[in-house]
Amino acid sequence: MTTATLLSASSFSSNRMAIVSSTFSSDYYGTGAADITKRHAAFQLLVTRYHFNNSKMFLRKQRNYGFSARRGFRVSCETKTEEIRIRRCSPNLESALVSRNGALTSDDWRAVPDIWRSSAEKYGDQVAVVDPHHDPPTSMTYKQLEQEILDFSEGLTVIGVKPDEKLALFADNSYRWLVADQGMMAMGAVDVVRGSRSSVEELLQIYNHSESVALAVDNPELFNRIAETFFSKAAPRFVILLWGEKSSLTINVMEGIPIFNYKEIIDLGRESRKAFFDSGDASKLISLQINMGSLWQHYKYETISSDDIATLVYTSGTTGNPKGVMLTHKNLLHQINNFWEIVPAQPADRFLSMLPPWHAYERACEYFIFANGAEQVYTTVRNFKVDLQQYQPHYVISVPLVFETLYSGIQKQISKSSTLRKLLAFTFIKISLAYMEMKRIYEWNIFIYFIAATCFKDSTAPVTLRSQNCSSCCLRTAQVLWHAMLRTGTYLTRSQNEQSYFVSILGWLRARIFAAILLPVHMLAEKLVYSKIQSAIGIRKAGVSGGGSLPAHVDKFFEAIGVVLLNGYGMTESSPVLAARQLSNNVLGSVGHPIRHTEFKIVDAETGKSLPYGSKGIVRVRGPQVMKGYYKNPLATKQAVDEDGWLNTGDLGWIAPYHSRGKSRRCGGVIVLEGRAKDTIVLSTGENVEPLELEEAAMKSSLIQQIVVIGQDQRRLGAIVVPNKEEVLEVAKKLSIVDADATELSKKQIANLLDKELRKWTSEASFQIGPVLVIDESFTIESGLMTPTMKIRRDKVVELYEEQIANLYK
Repeated sequence: MTTATLLSASSFSSNRMAIVSSTFSSDYYGTGAADITKRHAAFQLLVTRYHFNNSKMFLRKQRNYGFSARRGFRVSCETKTEEIRIRRCSPNLESALVSRNGALTSDDWRAVPDIWRSSAEKYGDQVAVVDPHHDPPTSMTYKQLEQEILDFSEGLTVIGVKPDEKLALFADNSYRWLVADQGMMAMGAVDVVRGSRSSVEELLQIYNHSESVALAVDNPELFNRIAETFFSKAAPRFVILLWGEKSSLTINVMEGIPIFNYKEIIDLGRESRKAFFDSGDASKLISLQINMGSLWQHYKYETISSDDIATLVYTSGTTGNPKGVMLTHKNLLHQINNFWEIVPAQPADRFLSMLPPWHAYERACEYFIFANGAEQVYTTVRNFKVDLQQYQPHYVISVPLVFETLYSGIQKQISKSSTLRKLLAFTFIKISLAYMEMKRIYEWNIFIYFIAATCFKDSTAPVTLRSQNCSSCCLRTAQVLWHAMLRTGTYLTRSQNEQSYFVSILGWLRARIFAAILLPVHMLAEKLVYSKIQSAIGIRKAGVSGGGSLPAHVDKFFEAIGVVLLNGYGMTESSPVLAARQLSNNVLGSVGHPIRHTEFKIVDAETGKSLPYGSKGIVRVRGPQVMKGYYKNPLATKQAVDEDGWLNTGDLGWIAPYHSRGKSRRCGGVIVLEGRAKDTIVLSTGENVEPLELEEAAMKSSLIQQIVVIGQDQRRLGAIVVPNKEEVLEVAKKLSIVDADATELSKKQIANLLDKELRKWTSEASFQIGPVLVIDESFTIESGLMTPTMKIRRDKVVELYEEQIANLYK
């Protein structure tokens, strides 16, 4: 019985090709079955040493052995084995492949990597990416970046990666992360992303739960940190090192597992693509001629579907049941195609990026940036301030903490000035804040409304103001005034009741008078102070905040000094952006209008019934960006997304009512958030914290009766604690904090003791609790702070102690 042994040429690197060549092409004297056996044994050894798991194979073989008698003969086994493999590709990016096979092509993007062919054609020699802080520093054009992605993608195919396989990508912000991410997507694989700062246990859990088959890591430092623990509990097929050299790997636990550096993958892909295009035959990528026979690989090409999973993004806090969010190409393409309304990026606009690339917000923004021909500059926390001034970006996309840090830096710089300059600067800022408040009112011009409504017979105007006749001159004037009026009225209100015309006129007059008084001082401040701050910050068009709520005082401060800040809203499960403020309609205090094709509704937390505009409730959303589901977790998916496609965000908020006139005319439909109904806390750093773990640990202390961990949109966590007063007093006496006959403690003394207890019991948690708010009254069902099942209502507690919490964080 004859057995055909297959070795895929796309499954080993060039050094292994050399092994094949040296084994089967060496000179041979004489003939005989023993020599053939030697070569066959060597061939089998190569096959058994490396594990090549390729896609489905369809085999056809014929036997007809022949031998040459001359010295140095080559065994020319006539057995021909044909392997037909499935290859998946991005239809626009790899249009040259699918078109050769007769497949239909389309200009419409169906997969995320399709953007690269379009961008390379439109913006080819324009700089796409600048990565100045890695070794070597790199700047690439759109053509170069597209080619790098194609080569990396092909390199993965060469080393045996199949479509739909999952590859873990644990790395930080750099152009090589982008190339790896897009290379994986381009050949139909699914990347599982996380940053290098995550714990070893978290990375291992993500790797195993996602069923990843291989691993790409940022640098030797990360590899050395995770290797011993990681590879004793996982079995990666190979490892790719994005930065650094393999010689820097200090832990030898990878025997038998191939390790490639970034350049090796690129070189493998480049050589393979060259062989393909040089062959002139699209059905044959590699024809490997070896002494034992001929291996012909034929490829059947399939295009990536928009509904295919593009990536798995694990939500933060995966110490319990992990939640891997499945995002499809369709989800991400929705973001790419609709961000322009938020950020009208032009070719050659420069963006400065410092967020982790695995963060859904940063990732979707980067795809959008490159789809529109802009330039992306990667920076780090350490270099952010210097790079702001050096590169003078048009846009900075980041989390609230970055803008809070800029705000604090400006305040600190002013505080270091002389007494006179400090007094002058802070006075200017206070006046400008007041001026901007008035401006949001007076910009809605009631008289413009009267004229425009009269000429256009606006249905929102009183019947007595509608005119049937209007001269062409009056009409043109009214058109100008009408469009001017449409750009005003951004004073946010929750009330559904419209003001009367008389009240509107009085409000407008009052605001206009005060603004006129403050305007000269504001203009002077702009010239003497704000222009210098703007120059130091370096943001030329706008900062775009997301991943958390932008604090109101930061928002208003930047508006006062003339730096535009936009604010958006979303979550990983929605790819992520759902709503955002726009340059043309920047309503402070909100997260803006829903982006295109996105629906919002507010429902009652208990009944699930829809609530009218202005009413506070649970925010639910629906749109093409909503995830496919949680990986291997249908129950969690069902709880998050209902049968009609509505995603329960777990956030509390309301939708601003529509007004046909007055200071809030342009606020109708904007989304306003007021915290979270579900337990997850999002810090201003963008990190998600599940408070239950911390609360359970804290409750082990006998000094704590009840606790609610807080910190939504803050830099750090805090806690509201109901102490066990008797136990606290006893401990205080033992520590000689109070006299033995004392009957009570001050709140400051209690808070100090509780702080020590919290540090003790939560020391092993991922996050630590900062400031403590001590309260006297327990949470009860009667007070409405607990459910009938004795669960604390977090939102009610936070709402009740809102003022004390604000003071706590001051």
